[in-house]
Amino acid sequence: MCCLKASNEEQERTFNLKMEKGSDDDNNNSYTNFRLPIICDVHTLQILIQKRTVRIVDVRKEEDYQQEHIPTAVSIPLAEILKKDTPQEIINILQNVGISDSMPVVVYDDTFGALAARVAWTFQYIGHTNTALLEMTFSHWKNLGLQTEKKINIFPRTEHTLNVNHGIHADASYIETVKQQPNKILIDSRERLNFLTEHIPGAINIPYTMLGSNGSIFRKGEDIKRFIENRGISADSEIITYCGSVGTLSGLAYYALKLAGMNNVKLYSQSFREWKSLGKPKEEFKDANYWDLSAE
Repeated sequence: MCCLKASNEEQERTFNLKMEKGSDDDNNNSYTNFRLPIICDVHTLQILIQKRTVRIVDVRKEEDYQQEHIPTAVSIPLAEILKKDTPQEIINILQNVGISDSMPVVVYDDTFGALAARVAWTFQYIGHTNTALLEMTFSHWKNLGLQTEKKINIFPRTEHTLNVNHGIHADASYIETVKQQPNKILIDSRERLNFLTEHIPGAINIPYTMLGSNGSIFRKGEDIKRFIENRGISADSEIITYCGSVGTLSGLAYYALKLAGMNNVKLYSQSFREWKSLGKPKEEFKDANYWDLSAE
């Protein structure tokens, strides 16, 4: 805990050097050009908060946000994103909390990163590329003794460009083409037993439970890469992730794969629930044994 609170001059020098690489000036503040990695660590977030150059998004229920949250955070519950899940409506949500095109955005939840991942992916899908997941949950943040607040944060409305990234999204019709192209891999991120019960034909199982570690929403990238390689998936494959319903667990898998160095990853956000509702074919292991329950 002391290490997190203490000033780290070396880290701050590196941080400021990254900041200076930006060329645009957003609201006369060059710090807003800082490009976030996939995962934002605590130290980086603390500096961004100090510089007032980040928009932190709390995706928990609004009542949880009102009790306490990370300083300067705004409340955008996952339910709101799912209710207004069209590109123009999402852009409007971003504009209402003062998020402009280049602003760094860090998203967190209290549900091992799954809800945050779905929201972060949605932001990136509609064109806000400078979005990252916080490395830990809100509970872990509190347990480390880091600062929280109860203030309801409101920021002036801004404008944001709509630039949909179709390259990170897949729908049911796209999923149907996967089996005809061996370079496309479908990953089911549900728990092993759910996968064995029924799944989209040809899918490979990487349960979301394998992705996290103590103190972080993700294991190290090399560990996740090993899971991928153990399943015979090459780095140049196109991977589409899905889960049970709205793309939360598969959103987590999406970012885990990116962390492991996979460049071509898509999310089937409507996932298995839509697939079944459309009457699409399913596959199951009728004679699964004990060893089939192991995902390693």
